[in-house]
Amino acid sequence: MRSFLFIFLGILCHQFGVSQKDSSVIYIINGSFEGLPRCCNPPEGWIDCGFKGETPPDIQPADFGQERMFGVYKQAYHGSTYLGMVARDNDTYERVAQHLTAPLKKGKCYSFSIFLTRSPVYLSAMRDDAFQTKKPFTTPLILKIYGGDGFCHQKQLLAESGPVSDTVWRKFEFEFSPKYDMSYLELEVFYKTPVLFPYNGNMLLDQASHINLIPCPQDSSAYKAYKKQKKREESADKPVAAKRTTDKPVPPQGPAKSTDPAASKTRIMKDLTEEKIRVGHVVKIEKLYFDADSVNFRKESYPALDEIYDFLIGNPKIRIEVGGHTNGQPSHEFCDKLSTARAKAVRDYLVMKGISEARITSKGYGKRQPIASNDTKEGRNKNQRVEIKIISI
Repeated sequence: MRSFLFIFLGILCHQFGVSQKDSSVIYIINGSFEGLPRCCNPPEGWIDCGFKGETPPDIQPADFGQERMFGVYKQAYHGSTYLGMVARDNDTYERVAQHLTAPLKKGKCYSFSIFLTRSPVYLSAMRDDAFQTKKPFTTPLILKIYGGDGFCHQKQLLAESGPVSDTVWRKFEFEFSPKYDMSYLELEVFYKTPVLFPYNGNMLLDQASHINLIPCPQDSSAYKAYKKQKKREESADKPVAAKRTTDKPVPPQGPAKSTDPAASKTRIMKDLTEEKIRVGHVVKIEKLYFDADSVNFRKESYPALDEIYDFLIGNPKIRIEVGGHTNGQPSHEFCDKLSTARAKAVRDYLVMKGISEARITSKGYGKRQPIASNDTKEGRNKNQRVEIKIISI
């Protein structure tokens, strides 16, 4: 049985409470395409828009030590997983979409980036292949970015890449200006055009950025100032145009373990004990940290997560709910998605470790249950939390 990596939904957000006030940013949910590695099921936040009868995109790569899905083994550029998409020689290709947290506005200009590469190996079968023969899907594809009025509705082609032939991760940057107000974004892999015949190809996608409002080129002075500032920022940062990886299988890095011998002796959550628990008892997960601009767990989080695992192993009859909460500044829609994603990330980590799925539920409460004032930074930090609730003993 394939063992699964835990789901780390790459949603956002650095300085979460502050950044949500910025109307110049449209946030992409799970732009890192984090999820349980599996065939034929897009990650949280994305909807399949592919062809009926053909399989949806895959969350790649499989866990180290397990059979690689379709021979794909490349490490993620960001987080633990990425999206694997194909086009087929039967004139079908894969597409995913999501509802944006704010609409693209007609006549405005935006920037967007994403890391793309091609797997040197991608073996698959197709619906019309009666013998289910695995064929190579290795020819380079292009990425098309659409805006629309609903899921899988292609109202306007906003941008497209050239052929993605590299087998190393590279950052692709786009600028576009919508002709209409649109609230949906779609990513589609397609054949390099012009093409006489459709072919089998693949593309790997990771670390999609948020969509940023920028000056339009028509506003010459503002646009030049934007470009100059962008160049300065890129010069100050470390190069990110390509993350060099080898095309030889490399074991993905697992959760970091504490090297402090005292860590296992000091309880992080003092209220999570057999003596104190009762049905309805709620315990905040202390020392649970996330990367900036992401909901990936930082390595400092694993002692707390493993403490919950040890508690459940020692109390096999206990069932819990993992509840996610946010501060009160963003919209309800965004808070609900973020809190649900974080709670599910904790649940999936515990399930990955071996706890039965039947013993853990997860739920996002958004900003509906504050425990402090959202008027101060300290209060907002307290409200943004993940908790455990005892359901049964």
